[in-house]
Amino acid sequence: MRKYKRVLLKLSGEALLGSHPYGIDPKIATVIARQVKKVVASGVQVAIVIGGGNIFRGYQATTENSKMDRATADYMGMLATVMNALALEDAFKGEKIDARVQSAIAMPQIAEGYIRKKAITHLKKGRVVIFAAGTGNPYFSTDTAAALRALEIRADILMKATKVDGVYDRDPARDPRAKKLARLMYHDVVAKKLRVMDMPAVTLAMENELPVLVFNIFKKDSIVKAVRGQKVGSLIAS
Repeated sequence: MRKYKRVLLKLSGEALLGSHPYGIDPKIATVIARQVKKVVASGVQVAIVIGGGNIFRGYQATTENSKMDRATADYMGMLATVMNALALEDAFKGEKIDARVQSAIAMPQIAEGYIRKKAITHLKKGRVVIFAAGTGNPYFSTDTAAALRALEIRADILMKATKVDGVYDRDPARDPRAKKLARLMYHDVVAKKLRVMDMPAVTLAMENELPVLVFNIFKKDSIVKAVRGQKVGSLIAS
């Protein structure tokens, strides 16, 4: 049973690390592909935005005593997301899943350019669409790219897969009293400065009433359960 017809799955680049300190673990990519395969088989249309933090994080590169130009660093981060997108596409094909990479930065030798109507056509045909290179602009995170693409393709929900099992009222890694919030409103995220997504992404979701589900991708079949509407993670909505 499915709850949603079309979803946008936001993956962090770190999700592909596995046990590696850097780069891409093909085994993890395969695990993700197998979950997505089950979702697609149930009739759900799946689009993905992938980060690049396992390879290069643009903003961080400009804050660690570096003189690197922010725009340059962000473009480098966008290229890292393309590498991750290609790795995911390869993993999907290994599991017999029809997938397409669309890049916000033109590189026709390895990916389609981002075209909204073409992306929707792919989704309707049962193909997984992987959006790479963020929004194609510096100063915007892949969280913001995920919210933007979700709205553009009219996704029913934005599902942010992380390494924690939801949103907490304080940092659970630092405070044992932290409590998980099963459901909260956009204003709660803003007012309490909860580190769910960056503010542009939260604002974009809030203004367009796009629900956001935050959940732990490393729990067994978590993506499948999320799409079925089972109680996983934390839901942010109106």
